[in-house]
Amino acid sequence: MLFGYARVSTAPAYRQDQNLALQLDDLKKAGCQKIVQEKVSSAKVRPQLQKMLEVLREGDTIIVWKLDGTGL
Repeated sequence: MLFGYARVSTAPAYRQDQNLALQLDDLKKAGCQKIVQEKVSSAKVRPQLQKMLEVLREGDTIIVWKLDGTGL
């Protein structure tokens, strides 16, 4: 299964630069069958990501829209 992970920060410094709808649209276009989304600040705990990781099986793939300090 192809999973997508979209996340935006709730921190004021990042809010204007992040767009959850854009991430969701791109993940759908990439063919993700299940998309997990999260709105959290730079907290270490990301409950939706953790739930997704717990259901992954061998052969599954995760697509992360943007992997940098502001996106994940």
